[in-house]
Amino acid sequence: MTSEFYRNIVIATDGSANNQKAISYGIEIAKISGATVHALYVVDTSSFSSIPMDTGWEAMYEILKKEGEKAVSEVKKQGDAAGVDVKEVLEEGHPSNEILEFAENNNVDLIVMGTLGKTGLDRFLMGSVAEKVVRGSTVPVMVVRSGETS
Repeated sequence: MTSEFYRNIVIATDGSANNQKAISYGIEIAKISGATVHALYVVDTSSFSSIPMDTGWEAMYEILKKEGEKAVSEVKKQGDAAGVDVKEVLEEGHPSNEILEFAENNNVDLIVMGTLGKTGLDRFLMGSVAEKVVRGSTVPVMVVRSGETS
């Protein structure tokens, strides 16, 4: 069964265990609708602006990039198991801005993401990245709570 409703779905991941439920929901929606999934990880380079250039920020960037590759690879693995086409995407910048820009530039129909990322900080009901994406998106956003409490 395919649907014209969802053709391109972004699953934004930060590689944390809290995102697993969002990944599962996104893959299931893609399977039902016949959509392509874009597994998106954003290397948060906005945090590098306060780090002096000579203090090893390149090493930190490489660590985050490898973490991102692992995160999108996990989404791809789950998509493959479900028979869903998954494209792995790494972007750089501020996570909420890059998620919104990717969605706008790639005809995305739905953004799926979790609430509590690696920080463990809960801005009332959702993390600051999820909140900014919900507020700024022109397409539907599904925010999935992990089920864990902080």
